[in-house]
Amino acid sequence: MLQHTLTGHCGKVLAAKFLGEPTKVVTGSHDRTLKIWDLRSRSCVDTKFAGSCCNDVVISDSSGTTIISGHYDKKIRFWDTRTNQNLSEILVQGKVTSLDLDRDGKTLLCCVRDDTLRLVDLRASQIISTFVAEGFKVGCDWSRAVFSQEGEFVAAGSSDGGVYVWNTATCQLQTVLRHHSSAVISVSWHPFANYIASVDRSKKAVVWTD
Repeated sequence: MLQHTLTGHCGKVLAAKFLGEPTKVVTGSHDRTLKIWDLRSRSCVDTKFAGSCCNDVVISDSSGTTIISGHYDKKIRFWDTRTNQNLSEILVQGKVTSLDLDRDGKTLLCCVRDDTLRLVDLRASQIISTFVAEGFKVGCDWSRAVFSQEGEFVAAGSSDGGVYVWNTATCQLQTVLRHHSSAVISVSWHPFANYIASVDRSKKAVVWTD
């Protein structure tokens, strides 16, 4: 049953996350803003002006005070929900298509339109690893990449129909899963078991296991 419809963005909304509690949500949009919503009043309580289209957001702490957003202008932005300013920025080499946090919230995975994945150490605010592979190409501006449940691997879909999996310790390509016939635009790793789900542009979903 539909509980809420939140209106206020004037562009596509590509990301939404709960903000540390079940009554608040943050959304990122192509209208170059992030909005924080109170689900009790069904209203926007804060708007943060990013200056660039937002493709994804994650929350880096359980209290919901720090938002991380990925943007078209090749920047990852860090926001304090208690202020109207972004805390800092990290520049990468292409549009940021997705973000994902490892289980302990200390490492950020970024999928970048220059056909790479990047790991960012959030404690040092530095890029520490880059994942590349022959044949791997990010298929669209909103392609999703993810950590495995223990953070040992990262996975992302490619425009050639493959699901590429890398080892995070060595940055080496572990395997390429092939069953799709069109660009894979999203992958998801089961939080408790060794399953990967992937979806392609032709609307096919595949579930992978050992």
